[in-house]
Amino acid sequence: MSGNTFGKLFRVTTWGESHGAAVGVVVDGCPAGLELSEADVQLELDRRKPGVSELTTERKEADEVKILSGVFDGKTLGTPISMIVWNKDADSSPYERIKNIARPGHADFTYQVKYGIRDYRGGGRASGRETVARVAAGAIAKKILAMHDIQILGHVVEIGGIVAKEVGIEELKKNVDKNAVRCADSEAARKMEALIKQVKAAGDSVGGIVEVIAFGVPVGFGEPVFDKLDAELAMALMSIGAVKGVEIGTGFAAARMKGSEMNDGFFLQEDGQINTRTNNAGGILGGISTGAPVVCRIAVKPTASISKPQKSVDMAKMEEVELRTKGRHDPCICPRIVPVAEAMVALVLVDCWMRNKLSLFVGPSQTLQD
Repeated sequence: MSGNTFGKLFRVTTWGESHGAAVGVVVDGCPAGLELSEADVQLELDRRKPGVSELTTERKEADEVKILSGVFDGKTLGTPISMIVWNKDADSSPYERIKNIARPGHADFTYQVKYGIRDYRGGGRASGRETVARVAAGAIAKKILAMHDIQILGHVVEIGGIVAKEVGIEELKKNVDKNAVRCADSEAARKMEALIKQVKAAGDSVGGIVEVIAFGVPVGFGEPVFDKLDAELAMALMSIGAVKGVEIGTGFAAARMKGSEMNDGFFLQEDGQINTRTNNAGGILGGISTGAPVVCRIAVKPTASISKPQKSVDMAKMEEVELRTKGRHDPCICPRIVPVAEAMVALVLVDCWMRNKLSLFVGPSQTLQD
């Protein structure tokens, strides 16, 4: 199977299946000398792990990471960093009776036709469990970016049609992790939590929208023409299994705006730097970062595994059947996908940072001053 490696200079390869012995990741291209501990990675994994509230799957995984290589005396060696997380609470029994049935919304049908074999336990390689590896790699990327004053913050802005009000940056940073749905609008968060409990009780699921903002991204990240920053972000975020759409800046709303409304006017700051008065472009023009916050939003589909009856086909008997999915599943993926989306944005940005470092880029505002 190809397609398991992401990045150009900062390369990440994930491995493992949902109900296999373990999942893990190999990070190649991390600079030497970076202070890195398992605690650094664990901090991010704890934000993603299951079983932390009644709104998530009942599967209990400690998700304790072990660094196997690439780190010595608390610092990276510049060699591949291998990390492993053991699967300790997988229950494969509910999947035995439906192993030949193509579950609606899942990759069972496509994997079976493409490869002729698949791990049907919990979705195998196509499971959201694979994102453990992404978050572990993203923790390293975040640490590198933080050294350059680049910070990434994700939050839930909509669940099941309940839309959070816009809040200021400081309020967002302060409140985003104060509730189970990771929504900075406390009133909307309460409504979201109630809705998730309601659909869970009904054996159903619900989707939503997650926003990720990268602060401190300098001018010049992104390469024309095919390696535009927004193109790479879209690819990275769309590679997350539950994501069905990506927006940058105003996104699809731009289709309903006039040019006079959409364009971000420029002005000179007191320090002589060029800035924009608005950020409808989401911090990217011509595929290159502008220096404004980079803003991405993802459409997260409802969890595919639901206990309501669904129509399907038994691929072994080649007959239509009715399916009721049993097992432990998130009624809404949005809260736990936040650190995953942050990780993918971090991986793109750290790869761009490394490419810019090699090209000795000088920003346009500095050129004008010189």
